[in-house]
Amino acid sequence: MPRLLVFVNIFVDSPNLDGVVQTLRQFSNVEELYEVTGEYDIVAIVSAASIEEFRDFLKYKILKIKGVRSTVTSVVFNASKSRGNWTQSL
Repeated sequence: MPRLLVFVNIFVDSPNLDGVVQTLRQFSNVEELYEVTGEYDIVAIVSAASIEEFRDFLKYKILKIKGVRSTVTSVVFNASKSRGNWTQSL
């Protein structure tokens, strides 16, 4: 069964950026993690077995990290080209 793939754009209070990154690195659901310029501070590529699993991961893990202000998520429907193993469609 293909896993759900979600791009999680994360707004962070600047003094907590390093701590947020270190915490996110510990979660097995976080496949890739980037500090970025622009509107967001971090982009995490997260996998989950279902939308329910992702919801719980977001609600009870990511949003509980000290310094995370908010998130904007995008669920991947189809990967036309990818560096990972995400080429399956949902």
